[in-house]
Amino acid sequence: MSTLMEVQGISVSFDGFRAINDLSFAIGPAELRAIIGPNGAGKTTFMDIVTGKTKPDAGAVIWGDRNIDLIGMDEARIAREGIGRKFQKPTVFEDQSVAENFMLALAKPRDWWSVLRFAPSQDDHARVAELAEETGLTDVLDARAGSLSHGQKQWLEIGMLLAQDPQLLLVDEPAAGMTVEERAHTTDLLKRAARTRAVVVVEHDMDFVRRLDCRVTVLHEGAVLAEGSLDHVVKDPQVVAVYLGRGHA
Repeated sequence: MSTLMEVQGISVSFDGFRAINDLSFAIGPAELRAIIGPNGAGKTTFMDIVTGKTKPDAGAVIWGDRNIDLIGMDEARIAREGIGRKFQKPTVFEDQSVAENFMLALAKPRDWWSVLRFAPSQDDHARVAELAEETGLTDVLDARAGSLSHGQKQWLEIGMLLAQDPQLLLVDEPAAGMTVEERAHTTDLLKRAARTRAVVVVEHDMDFVRRLDCRVTVLHEGAVLAEGSLDHVVKDPQVVAVYLGRGHA
């Protein structure tokens, strides 16, 4: 399998606590991957390192066809390289319409002159319509984003990230606070997105992970504890002992 991103021997400590401990694994170019593990396993810190929010003490994150190391790059440069991140709490422009949120997110030059002169083209409007269709928000395109349900806001933010055409999408606990119907739609949305890009989902909800039907990486104490299908990892005695046996199943 070809590799889009390879995490190589990453370690980082905070006040003497080793949050990531010689972490290594790889993600393919069009792959859906779930990352699970107990609280404090290093899941969020891993995403912080990949997106440039946290600088590790050691290791490398090798990215893309050019095999560049993301470590040391700032967050904006990493985003331009093609990595998008969705946090657990949705962040959308609540006073703007759904269509305006999508339009603002389209992958365009971000210098002040380009922003000042920006006028949506026919292609831009067509892309917004595509994103609305893909996320299931066509019927609420003219609605104010602040009026959407929690699930709809999550889909809008995922769509805004897709508007930037990232090669890797990092998604943090998308199922939290959703209805059963919203969770099913979110699963479908992420699976469709992973046909053309890598999608990495950090999630606690095992039912949601099972619906994703993808390769699972289990983190514990900042390192990979197990990897494989969900059925494979939940039978691993170490995974049961440190994670599932604590009522997280």
